[in-house]
Amino acid sequence: MTTAPVDHGGEPGDYSLVDDPERALKYAVQHIKGDRTEIIEGVIDSVPPTWDHELAIEAIRDQLMPRARELGCATGSGNLDLPGSPNWYVPDIAVVPRGLAKGSPALLPADVLLVVEVTSESNAETDRVVKRKRYAEYGAPLYLLVDRVEQSVTLFSEPGRLGYSRADGPHPFGTPVRLPDPFGIELDTTDL
Repeated sequence: MTTAPVDHGGEPGDYSLVDDPERALKYAVQHIKGDRTEIIEGVIDSVPPTWDHELAIEAIRDQLMPRARELGCATGSGNLDLPGSPNWYVPDIAVVPRGLAKGSPALLPADVLLVVEVTSESNAETDRVVKRKRYAEYGAPLYLLVDRVEQSVTLFSEPGRLGYSRADGPHPFGTPVRLPDPFGIELDTTDL
């Protein structure tokens, strides 16, 4: 039997034991030091990003921030829970309504307006296949895949249980990519 302490938000030390492996795993990953620790299909993964990776994220975030502010949203890389699965993601960027972001340890993919993942050599297949499927399954309306290995950008939309039914791309770096409403902006992909 697997048990783990779960904090129910009460007084410090006010814990109870649960017989729920998914919950125990997600509790554990929340208490591992480091802000880039995820659970991907039941495997704990903590990969610190490289500077090239961070530069690509910054290039996208800088373009999203003005429109996100207009929409009353925040951009960040907070926790996304996928309940009923052994997954806990920390996307490279998520655009989230400010009201949902305050005080929440994790959101659901359906709570965000856009999820952005930037591939690295070590996780490219995960971002291309596993996360794309899971983000769609859990209702993330838009998934932007910045594939640094393939040097392309693809925007996935129209999520469903079997995946995204629409893909715009892959477009080679340097091709502008239009984000639909509520964003209504074009991303410059030259510096990715």
